[in-house]
Amino acid sequence: MTEFEAAALERVRVARALLVAAREAEDVFEESLAAGELEDALRLAREHGIAVPETDTQ
Repeated sequence: MTEFEAAALERVRVARALLVAAREAEDVFEESLAAGELEDALRLAREHGIAVPETDTQ
């Protein structure tokens, strides 16, 4: 795995964690930001052919 792939997957993992935290806190604004970041991170991974697991194992 290249550094770029690892960084892209880490970005997805962090965005997912932020989304979960925002939902648990019932913070609609942060949830919106996190959802946008996750969408961007997933798009970037897709565009570069990086397979993203459905869920994080960490």
